[in-house]
Amino acid sequence: MPANRFLPPRMSALQSRVVPLRACDAVGDDLQIPATEFERFQEYFYRKTGIVFGAPKRQFVEHRLAGRMAARGTASVRSYLAFLKFEDSAGSELQLLVNALTVNETYFYREEYQFDCLVSSILPELTANRKPGEGPPIRIWSLPCSTGEEAYSLAIRLLETWRDVDRHDVEIIGSDIDSRVIAQARAGVYDDRAVKNLPDAALRRYFEHIPGGRWRISETLRASVDFGVLNITDAAAMRPHRGAFDVVFCRNLLIYFDDVSRRAAVEAIYDALRPGGFVCLGHSESMSRISSLFTLRKFPAAIVYQKPRS
Repeated sequence: MPANRFLPPRMSALQSRVVPLRACDAVGDDLQIPATEFERFQEYFYRKTGIVFGAPKRQFVEHRLAGRMAARGTASVRSYLAFLKFEDSAGSELQLLVNALTVNETYFYREEYQFDCLVSSILPELTANRKPGEGPPIRIWSLPCSTGEEAYSLAIRLLETWRDVDRHDVEIIGSDIDSRVIAQARAGVYDDRAVKNLPDAALRRYFEHIPGGRWRISETLRASVDFGVLNITDAAAMRPHRGAFDVVFCRNLLIYFDDVSRRAAVEAIYDALRPGGFVCLGHSESMSRISSLFTLRKFPAAIVYQKPRS
C-alpha cells in the first residue's frame, strides 16, 4: 500500500485536546423549559456554535440538556447557563454540551460520486502544473468529519483509484466540533453498517475484523489522517488555517445553520482554501443562495464550487 505518499499529521493548530466524557447516561426526567429560558439557551448555543434548533428539535434538546444538568448537579437552566458563562473558563462543560447536542451519522463511501469527481477531475486540475515533490502537499479537509468515515474514505479512494497517488504528497485532515467523535475517529473502529458500502477488496486491505462484529482500520492508514477539534464559526480558531487547503469536503453542515451562520461558515471555508481550491457540499446544499464568492464548476461526476485563482 503506497501510504507513504500521505504525509504524517502536522496540523498542530487544530485543537488536539480531547475532553474526557463524564458519565451522563443516567438522565433524569426531561426538562419542561419555559419558553423564555429555552430562547435564552438557544441564543447562547447559537453564539457559540452557529447551530440553530427549530421547534421540532425542542424535545431532543431538552432531553440532552437535562442529562448535562444532572451531571453538573444544577437545578435550573438559568444556573446552568450562569455556570457556562462565568465559571467554565476552560470550556470543558461547553464541549460536553456540544457533544451531547450534535448528531453524527455517516458511513464509508457516502455520496461517493464526489470521490469519483475528486479523482477524475479535481486532482488532475490541481496537479496539472505541479511537479512531483515540488511545492506544498495537496491538502484535503473533511469538515465536519464526524467519526472519521469520510476522511478515511478519501484516503482509501485515493490509494485505490488515483493513478498519481505515488507522485504527489497528500495531507488529509478531519475536524469536528464534537470531541467525542474525534476520539472515535482516531480509534478507527467501526461496525458492519459503517463499512457496508466498501468493496470487499478494500475492506480486506485496510481493515481487520475484531471481536463484536467490528472492523478496525489499519494502523498505517490511521496514522496518515490527522483529526482535531475545530469550530468553524470561531474566527480566532480558523485564522491559522487561511490559505491552507486545496479541497474542502463540507457536506451536510450548512443545513444546521441559519442564513447568518451559513454565510460566515462559507466565508471561513473561502479563506481556508488556496486560490483555485475546491469545496464539495452535500447533495441538498447549494452556494447559490449563500454566497457569490465561488464559481460553480460542472464536472462529469459532480457539481462543485471553486475559489477563483485571482
